[in-house]
Amino acid sequence: MPAEVHLLGIRHHGPGCARAVLAALDALSPTLLLVEGPPEADGLIGRIGDPALEAPVALLAHVADDPARAVFYPFAQFSPEWQALRWALGHGVPARFCDLALAVSMAEPQPKDAPDEASPDEATPAAPADDAPPACEAAPACARWRDPFDSLAELAGFDDGEAWWEYHVERSGAGAELALFSAVAEAVTALRAHADPHADDPWQAPREAAMREAIRAAQREGHERIAVVCGAWHVPALAAPLPPAKADKALLAGRAKVKIASTWVPWTHERLGLASGYGAGIRVPGWYEHLWQHGADAPLRWLARCAQLLRAHDLAAPTAQLIDALRLAEALAALRGRARPDLPDLEQAAHATLCAGESLALALIRRELEVGDRLGRVPDDVPAPPLARDLASEQKRLHLAPAAAHRDLDLDLRQPLDRERSCLLHRLRLLDLPWGEPRAGAPRGRGTFHEHWQLIWRPEFAVNLIEAGRWGQTVAAAAAACALDAITRASGLAGLVDWLDRVLLAELPEAAGRLLARVRDAAAQSGDVDALLDALPPLARLARYGDARERDAQQFLDVLHALLARIAINLPPAATGLDDEAATTLFGRINAVEAALATLADARAEADWRATLQALADHPSSAPLLAGRAVRLLLRREQLGAAEAGVRLSAALSDPDPARAAAWIEGFVHGGARVLTHDDALWGLLDDWLAALPEPAFVAVLPLLRRAFAGFTSAERQRLGSRSRNAAREAATSGTDPVRAGMMVPVLVELLGGGT
Repeated sequence: MPAEVHLLGIRHHGPGCARAVLAALDALSPTLLLVEGPPEADGLIGRIGDPALEAPVALLAHVADDPARAVFYPFAQFSPEWQALRWALGHGVPARFCDLALAVSMAEPQPKDAPDEASPDEATPAAPADDAPPACEAAPACARWRDPFDSLAELAGFDDGEAWWEYHVERSGAGAELALFSAVAEAVTALRAHADPHADDPWQAPREAAMREAIRAAQREGHERIAVVCGAWHVPALAAPLPPAKADKALLAGRAKVKIASTWVPWTHERLGLASGYGAGIRVPGWYEHLWQHGADAPLRWLARCAQLLRAHDLAAPTAQLIDALRLAEALAALRGRARPDLPDLEQAAHATLCAGESLALALIRRELEVGDRLGRVPDDVPAPPLARDLASEQKRLHLAPAAAHRDLDLDLRQPLDRERSCLLHRLRLLDLPWGEPRAGAPRGRGTFHEHWQLIWRPEFAVNLIEAGRWGQTVAAAAAACALDAITRASGLAGLVDWLDRVLLAELPEAAGRLLARVRDAAAQSGDVDALLDALPPLARLARYGDARERDAQQFLDVLHALLARIAINLPPAATGLDDEAATTLFGRINAVEAALATLADARAEADWRATLQALADHPSSAPLLAGRAVRLLLRREQLGAAEAGVRLSAALSDPDPARAAAWIEGFVHGGARVLTHDDALWGLLDDWLAALPEPAFVAVLPLLRRAFAGFTSAERQRLGSRSRNAAREAATSGTDPVRAGMMVPVLVELLGGGT
C-alpha cells in the first residue's frame, strides 16, 4: 500500500500558520516529516531541540572554499518549519530537508551583475511570494506580481496578498487545519493554471523535481504517512499523482557540484522584516512573536507593552488611557467584523489615546515593538570557523555581548579592559566587520583617553567572519595579516597615513612599523601639495600629547617635520593662479593643518608652519582668499604686528577688482571677529573701503562679504553692530557729515546678519 503524503502549504513566517501546522501534525501523526530546506543541513536539525538555540536564528550555508558565496535560511519562533521540526523532535519522528541541494544550486557561477550571494537580503530562501509566477499575458489578473496571492487579494477586496493570507490563513479557527491546507492547495492550483510557474526563476523546476525525488525516496523507505511542509506555491507540483520519475532524474542529472559547509547563526527580527529587503520578509515580526506567545490575550498585553515602552521614554501613558485604548480597539474590531482586535485596530487605538495623536510616539512603537530588536542565540559548541570561535571568546572575556539594538560605549583607554575593547573593535574594522562604529560628533579633547562607539551586531557578520578566516584563526592574527596585505597595495600619501592611523589603533606593531617607513619615504618624494596637506592632520593626531596607547610620539614628529618641509616648498606656488573653487578647497586644507598643529604644541612644527604662512602671504600671486588667511594667522601668532597687517589690508582693499578684495577680507576675518572688534586701525580701513565703494561694486561684493561674516557668532555680530552704531553717533557729534555716517549703520547691520 503506497504511503500517504500530506502536503502542508505554508507562508514561511506566520504564527497562525505555525499553529495550523502543529494541529495538522497532531491529527496526522506522520511517520516522516519533510521540510523545504537544504539537505546539507540535515545534520543540524537535531540542534533545534537544544534550549541554548533560541530563535530567531538562521541556517548559514556557504561554499566551503569560497565563503563569500553564502545563503541564509532564517527561522523565527513562529515560523511553521521551525515549529514542525520541533514537533518532530519532540515526538521522535524522523525529519529531513527536501529542497534542491545547495551543492548543485551554488555550483553554477553567478553572472557579474548578479546580487552578492553573501547578502541575506538577496540570498535568503524565497517565500511563496518569491516563488510567484512571472508575467502571463493570457492571465493579466495574475501577471507581473511577485506575490501570487495578490490576484486573489484583488478579487476579494484586500490591499495585497499578505493581507489576504493574514485574514484567511493566519486567522483560521482551530479544528479546521486540514481543510485549511486543502483550500490553500486548491487556490494555488488555480493560480498556477494561469501562469508558467517557472518562467521567472530557472531554478524552480529543478527545485520541485528535487522535492518530488525526496518524496519518492521516502515512499521507497516504507514510511506509512509522510508530511511535507513547504511553500504554498509548490504544493500543486508535489501533489499526487507524481509525474514519472524519469523526467525529474533527467532534469537533475549531470549538474556540477561544490562542497557546502553549514551551521546555525543568530538572526534578528529586523532582518526578518520586509523593510530589510528579505524576499520572505514580514511587516511586523515583533507583533507576530507576541501573537505566538500570548494568543487570545495578545491585544491587552500588547497595549500594556506599548504603555511600558512610552513610560520608559519619559512619555505619559496613564492606566486610564490604557483602558480607553483597549475599549477603542475592541470597538474598531467590532465595526470591522472581527472577533478580537488585530494590529491595525490596536495601532489606531494606541495612536489616538496613549500617543495623544503624536506620530513620533507611534513611530517608536512601530520600531521597538512591531519590528523589534530581538537577537537569537546559538550554543557555544555549534560548528563555527576558528575565527568566529576566537571572537566569541574575546566577547565573553571583555564582557561585550553582541546585541541587535544600538548600544553606546564610552571607553576610557587608561583602563586596561577598555583599552582591550577598543583594540578588538578596531581590529574587527580592519577585517571589514564594523560591529562598532566611532560615534559621529563625539567629543574629542586635547588628549586621546576616550573613545566613543556605537555598537550593533548584524547577522551578516557571520559571513564576514568566514571570509576573514583566510587571514588567520584569531582576530589579532587575521587583522595583522589583512593589514600587511593592504599595505602592499596602498598608494597615495594620505591613504598610507589613514592606514597607519587604523593599524596603530588596532595595536598591530609589525604592520605599523612597515607603514611608517612607507609614509616617511612617500613624504620625502611627494610634490602633491593636496596630498601633503591631507596627510598632516592625521599625523599630528597620532603624535599629539595625551595618547593613552603609549606610542613613541617622536617617530611621528619626524615624519611630520618632513611633511612640513615639503609643504613649505610646494604650497606658495600651488596657491597662485587658482579659480574660486580651487582656492576654497585649498583654504579648507590650510585650516585643517592649522587646527591640527594647534593641538600639537611642537615648537619646530610651529616655526616651520609660520615660515610657510609668511611665504604664502608674501607671494605676489597668491589667491586673495589664501593670502588674507595667511596674514590673519601670522597676526594671531604675532609674527606680524597690527600695523603691518593694516598695511597689507590696505593694499588688498586697493585692488581695482572689488571681488578680489572681498575674497582677501573673507580669508582675513575667517574664524572670529576679535581682530575687528579690538583693532581700531583695521576697523577704520575696512570702514573707509566700504564707504568708498560705488553702489554697483557694493552690490556685487555684498554676497561675498555676507559669507565672510557668516561665521561670526551672534555675540560677535552684536558687538560689531554696537560698534557701528557708536561710530555713527560719534561722527554725528564731531562734525563729520551725519547723513553719510548714518547711512553706514543699516549697511553694516545687514552685513552682520540683520537684527543685531
